[in-house]
Amino acid sequence: MAENEDGQEKTEEPTSKRLDDAKKKGQIARSKELNTMAITLIGGMALVGMSGSMGDGLANIMSESLTIARGDMFDPTAMTRRLISSIQDALLMLAPFFVVVAVVAVLSSIALGGVAFSGEALTPQLSKLNPLKGLKRLFSLKGLIELAKAMAKFFLVGGATALVLWLTLDSFLHLSGMELASAIKELVNLIGWAFVLISSSLILVAAVDVPFQIWDHKRQLKMTRQEIREEMKDTEGRPEVRGRIRQLQREMANQRMMEEVPKADVIVTNPTHYAVALRYNQLRMNAPIVVAKGTELVAANIRRVGTEHEVPIIESPSLARAIYFHTELGEPIPAGLYLAVAKILAYVFQLKAYVPGQGKRPSEPDELQIPDELKVPE
Repeated sequence: MAENEDGQEKTEEPTSKRLDDAKKKGQIARSKELNTMAITLIGGMALVGMSGSMGDGLANIMSESLTIARGDMFDPTAMTRRLISSIQDALLMLAPFFVVVAVVAVLSSIALGGVAFSGEALTPQLSKLNPLKGLKRLFSLKGLIELAKAMAKFFLVGGATALVLWLTLDSFLHLSGMELASAIKELVNLIGWAFVLISSSLILVAAVDVPFQIWDHKRQLKMTRQEIREEMKDTEGRPEVRGRIRQLQREMANQRMMEEVPKADVIVTNPTHYAVALRYNQLRMNAPIVVAKGTELVAANIRRVGTEHEVPIIESPSLARAIYFHTELGEPIPAGLYLAVAKILAYVFQLKAYVPGQGKRPSEPDELQIPDELKVPE
């Protein structure tokens, strides 16, 4: 079982943050066997597919190189020009093959672990020169797996090569009786198929190596429980920092809530422990909504702000508690409280319309009826 420097067992799977950090450092799962197999297999197929054009190109290069005009025999620079021209023709002929191989090399290298660019991975590390660590890696599980892969590749590739040579020996010998252009085409085709057959044996090695590399990569990144706790603290913040953030969020929410109190139509109080501020617009709202609510100090602030802005304050302990516990900010009151709140709002609107000396002053509503399911004990 893997252990860290503190002796704790790394039993936990790596978190997404751990995997992302490792990728930024260039630590990703890679399979050299997959890369080698893909390059040789696709490269052999490309040789087979391009055998005709390559054969013609090689035949033309050989024909031009071996045909010397009489005038060139007396020109000291003629051979240099011919050499440069032959190299250019050969590069142009091989360019499509090189492009295919390069694309396959890139795609096969990123197929397993994805794309990762990291300057840290290129930084020299003196710890890698430690012979003791080198011996430890040599006799580790990964070292044994690498030895097994090397032996498997030796026997598979050696056996496949012997089989291909035995099957194609007559075809190679038959080339000596063919014309040059045809022989070159057939040679390229035979070499391509030989690569395809030999590299096909590497599919077995890659099929074993890919799952192993994925498993070994995650094994190396496994974490202890303490590391997971530390990561959670670093990600989510220390408890004291989170507490301070929550406190600031509450203060900001209370400030926004207090800004809504002057817009309320009425404030219902306990009278000291609870306070809820209600607003109602007959044209826009189906029911009154709660714009502010609070207990103790918050309730006192609601009453203070309401008094400063001349918002009517009505004492109704049972109604204040029912609204406080059964309604959230910005939500309409429960249907069971419609009648009680309607009486209070009717009183408030009548009070606003009342002119002293003209008629009887509106009287505050009597004890309001609260449904049993909405009652909250003191």
